[in-house]
Amino acid sequence: MPVRPHQGLQIDGFTLGERLHHGGFATIWGVTHPDHLIPMVMKVPTILDGYDGPTIVGFEVEQMITPRLSGPHVARVIGQGDFAVMPYIVTERIEGGSLLDVFTRAPLPLSDVLEIAARMVDAVADLHGQHVIHLDLKPDNFLQRATGEMVLIDYGLSRHDQLPDLLAEEFNIPMGSFPYIAPEQYLRCRDDLRSDLFALGAMIYQLATGRLPFGAPERLRGVRRRLWRDPVPPRALRNDLPEWLQEIILRALEVDPMRRTQTAAQMAFDLAHPGQVRLTKRAMKLRQDSLLTVFDRWRVARKIRRFTAPLPVASQLASVTVLCVAVDLSPEGEVLAEALRSAVRRMLVTQPDARVACVNVIKTARIGIDQATDDAGNNLHVLRLVALRVWAEGIDLPEERLTHTVLEGPDPGQAIIDYAASNHISHILMGARGHSTTRRYLGSVSAQVVAEASCSVTVIRVPERRG
Repeated sequence: MPVRPHQGLQIDGFTLGERLHHGGFATIWGVTHPDHLIPMVMKVPTILDGYDGPTIVGFEVEQMITPRLSGPHVARVIGQGDFAVMPYIVTERIEGGSLLDVFTRAPLPLSDVLEIAARMVDAVADLHGQHVIHLDLKPDNFLQRATGEMVLIDYGLSRHDQLPDLLAEEFNIPMGSFPYIAPEQYLRCRDDLRSDLFALGAMIYQLATGRLPFGAPERLRGVRRRLWRDPVPPRALRNDLPEWLQEIILRALEVDPMRRTQTAAQMAFDLAHPGQVRLTKRAMKLRQDSLLTVFDRWRVARKIRRFTAPLPVASQLASVTVLCVAVDLSPEGEVLAEALRSAVRRMLVTQPDARVACVNVIKTARIGIDQATDDAGNNLHVLRLVALRVWAEGIDLPEERLTHTVLEGPDPGQAIIDYAASNHISHILMGARGHSTTRRYLGSVSAQVVAEASCSVTVIRVPERRG
């Protein structure tokens, strides 16, 4: 049975105290542990009885990334729990609070703008040095230590360039906080660290002017406009801002990532050495571009599907061979599941560098989901995810080369085909049951995948035992 967080709950030695925050995707609790005397908090994802795929996958991403981070700009991870009982992450408690209150007081004095901007950029530069793109930078996700360092939190949408991108593998929608996400994020690009620089530019603009550069759109249609519409220059809203600061802000807010500052370290250097900032026409602007210029940009932007990715990340992603294994987790499929596991191990002998993506499909109704929970009230998505992890233990691969994804759709075969196409799968390995009552249905799934998949497919069938 799943465990729900509540005050007084004890799990893995941690005792939950007061609930500190209740958000749409997670709750935050103060916790204690006899072996850890420092102040700590526990983050628990909010999993409802309906479709919680993004919440579940996002929390998996956070559990993958946060233990790999270190230094003053991240909260130290003390413990984790998986979905088998209650998923959670316990970290040190950062007492300084978030920047959200600071941003509500904007515009700030110039000295405060520069000081806060420098500390935010330093934190992001440190994060990028650890191979992570945050992709959801906003005031809420910056905490402040008593010693002054900014601490970045909430890695549910992040991308580690040495780990599988579970969100990109399972979902095909832009993700992030709409006032701050970069144009390439709208185009579903998740592998460009310059997306974080765009968000930094938007936040420095807000600190300096008290306004968001692109407003606060509630729908993706509003985000799309930043592909061609430039913001009002900050100095048009506040004439005491120096030209060099406007140069830094507007350079970070360029539509094309190639025209932005290329690294957070470079932005930090510019903020610390204003005399060395190379001024361009951006620094002198006092009004938005003309409607004719915007129209010309719109004609080009509406055809753009992706900007050029930075070569190191792009080449790394392109070089990875991905083997997709569609696993039948039903009790009657145990023998077939073992046969699949053996086949995967054999294939890894000939492709030792391959990454393995383990998938299972929950068949849903044409409209909505047939049943989100089992008879005992357990979330089906979580149950399948746990079972898929157990199945994959026998493959014996490091975590960075193994992913687990539960797909949902009315057509299992099509769900596998779509997953393989969107994730550039090199080969699909799946089983077909031999039982006479299910052969026709499941055989049609494997035949559909063989016929329509954009990559090679191997179908494993266990011979029937005959009397």
